[in-house]
Amino acid sequence: MKSIVAKALFNTHSYAEYRKLVTDLLSEGKSTGNEQSESLTNYSKLNEARMNRLEKTIKISESIIEKLQNLDNHYIWLVLSEGWCGDAAQILPILDKMASASNKKVDLRIALRDQNDDLMNQYLTNGGRAIPKVIVICKEAGIVRADWGPRPKGAAELMANHKRDVGPINEKIKTDLQLWYLADKGISVQEELLEIMENIKYNRL
Repeated sequence: MKSIVAKALFNTHSYAEYRKLVTDLLSEGKSTGNEQSESLTNYSKLNEARMNRLEKTIKISESIIEKLQNLDNHYIWLVLSEGWCGDAAQILPILDKMASASNKKVDLRIALRDQNDDLMNQYLTNGGRAIPKVIVICKEAGIVRADWGPRPKGAAELMANHKRDVGPINEKIKTDLQLWYLADKGISVQEELLEIMENIKYNRL
């Protein structure tokens, strides 16, 4: 497992690099990932607009900033993502702002899912390759301490209820999910990740 993580880290992107990669591919009419289609490219375009908006509007609470800056150790958040993923577009700008505000306690690195099959297969959700997936690595110990994703609990429950009551994903649930993220304002992602980080803080090696 350690070698799989190390291999993935060797080929990661900063948030700015990831954004540029997605933008550059869109200029060629492409999306990230092994599969290429008009629909995936359109999703990537939509997600780029979402991320542009979220970068301007998402706020990290002062209490969470303080707690991040007071973490005992330094961490890497290794995130499996792709440009066409709607959940990733909602979550990555929050992770970037949290990492930026952490006083270098958290380093955000992004790996493309389809280029990291071995790592993705270690973090399946109900047997699926759902993203984004945040893998929390302690820099000092050099080991994975936790993982999170692909969605906050409220969004995951919304999707689970739809699959139970309706079945396959349709345009309505996609819209409902985006509205959930809009109403939540990034609070759930902040709180859930901070809870994970604080649990690591008190679960020392």
